[in-house]
Amino acid sequence: MADPKGFLKWRERELPARRPVPIRLQDWREVYEKRPEDGPALTRQAGRCMDCGIPFCHNGCPLGNLIPEWNDLTRQGRWEDAIERLHATNNFPEFTGRLCPAPCETSCVLGINQQPVTIKLIEQSIIDKAFEDGLVTPQVPGRLTGSTVAVIGSGPAGLAAAQQLTRIGHTVAVYERDDAIGGLLRYGIPEFKMEKAVLDRRLEQMAEEGTRFRPGVRVGFDEGTTGQDLLERYDAVVLATGATVRRDLPVPGRELGGIHQAMEYLPQGNRAALGQHVENQITAEGKDVIIIGGGDTGADCLGTALRQGARSVTQLEIMPRPSEERPPHQPWPTYPMIYRVASAHEEGGERVYATSTAEFVGDEDGNVQALRVHEVQLVDGRPTPVEGTERTIPAQLVLLAMGFTGVETDGVVSQLGLEVDPRGRIVRDKHFATSVPGVFVAGDAGRGQSLIVWAIAEGRAAAAAVDTYLRGYTELPAPIEPTTVQMAV
Repeated sequence: MADPKGFLKWRERELPARRPVPIRLQDWREVYEKRPEDGPALTRQAGRCMDCGIPFCHNGCPLGNLIPEWNDLTRQGRWEDAIERLHATNNFPEFTGRLCPAPCETSCVLGINQQPVTIKLIEQSIIDKAFEDGLVTPQVPGRLTGSTVAVIGSGPAGLAAAQQLTRIGHTVAVYERDDAIGGLLRYGIPEFKMEKAVLDRRLEQMAEEGTRFRPGVRVGFDEGTTGQDLLERYDAVVLATGATVRRDLPVPGRELGGIHQAMEYLPQGNRAALGQHVENQITAEGKDVIIIGGGDTGADCLGTALRQGARSVTQLEIMPRPSEERPPHQPWPTYPMIYRVASAHEEGGERVYATSTAEFVGDEDGNVQALRVHEVQLVDGRPTPVEGTERTIPAQLVLLAMGFTGVETDGVVSQLGLEVDPRGRIVRDKHFATSVPGVFVAGDAGRGQSLIVWAIAEGRAAAAAVDTYLRGYTELPAPIEPTTVQMAV
C-alpha cells in the first residue's frame, strides 16, 4: 500500500458536499457538487485503505471488486491502472458508484473501530475521471463466433450479460419494452440520483463494441417475438426482465383515484424531467402526498414529489425506526439495518415509522382525500395494531413503494413453459440455466428483488454460463453462482 500509516493520519471520512437544498430542489441535476477527482481529499481517503491481509470488502461486494488495489492506485494518481483494475470486475462502476448502498463499506475492516474508507466515492471518482480522460474505449472483439444471443431486458443484469457476450465475439441483441434502453436505470432512477447522460455514454460504448439494441419491443407480445420465435432465431436467450410485479395494498378504498404504484409515478416524473411530454402526468404539485414504503424507492418518490412542488410529503414505514448504531445481532462485517438518511430525506418531508394503513378515505368524486392509519408494534415478529392510536392524515396523492413480488409470468415466461417458484422467481440451476435448453436467467428475474451490484454480478456470471453452453468452454469470469439452486429434480 502507498501509505502504511494512512488510516492513522486521516481518521475521518471526507465526502463531497451536496448542493444546498433550496438550489437543488429547483432542478433535476445530481445532488452532489462536482467532486475534485485528483484533489487531496480523495487521495487522503484512498490512503486510509489498509490493504488488509484478508480484505473483507471483497466479501461484502458480490462482484469481488479489487478494492485495495484500486484504492492504492488512486492514492498514487495512477488513473489508467486504477480504471483497468476497476473494470476487471465491474462493467458499470459509474452506476454502482452512484446507486449501490455499498455493502463493501460496512465490511471494511477499518470500520470495526473507525469510519470506513469511502470506497463508493473512490469508485465513482475513478470511472468519471476515466471517461473525462478518454480512458473508456470500445473493446471490439477480434473475431466473431457465429453464435447469436438475445438478451431480454436492458437493466444492469441484461446490459452486463450483453457486454460480456459481445466482447467475447457473440452477436448480441438486447430487447427492451420501453422506448429507450436502460430498464430501471432509464426511467426508474431519478435524475437527481443519476443523470441519464451517465447511462447514455456507456450505451454508446456498447453500441460501438457491436451490441445491438432493440427498444420499444414487447417480447412475447409483439409479432415475431414469442418464446418459440426466440428459440428459432437465436442460439441462446438470457431473460433479465427483473422482478416487476408490484406489491399492492388491498385495504378498503384502494379503488379510489389518486392512488398509484411508485413505478407508475417515477417513470413519468423522469420523462418530464428530461423534457418529454407526458400525457395526463401524475404530479405532486400542490398536493399532500403520502408514500407508503420506507426504502430507496420511497425516497426516490420523496425527492421527485418535492421537486414537483408538493404541499407536504409523508413517508410511512410499517417497521420500527432502526437504530443509528449496529444492532447486536448484525455485527461487522454484515450489512446492518440502521437508520440512513438519503439526499431526499434532507430536502423535506416527514418519516413516520411503526405505522400501518387501515383505510383510504375518499371524497364525493371518488378520489382519495385522506388515510386512516394506526401505530403498530411487533408481536412475535408481526406488526400488530396498537389500540387508541388511530388517526387520519390528509392525502390527495398516495404512492405505493412497497417493493416487488416476482417476475411477470404472462408472455415469454409462459410461452417457454418456465417454472416459477413460490417467491416469484424463474427456476434455474447453478449455471443460470432454465429447464429449456439455451434459455438462461440473470438478475432479479431469477434472484428476486435485490441490489444493482448483485444484478451486474449475475449478468456477468450468466454470460460465462451462456458462453460455455455455446462453445463448450469460456474465458469469461464468473464471479458468483445463484444464491439458491432452485432447479427442481
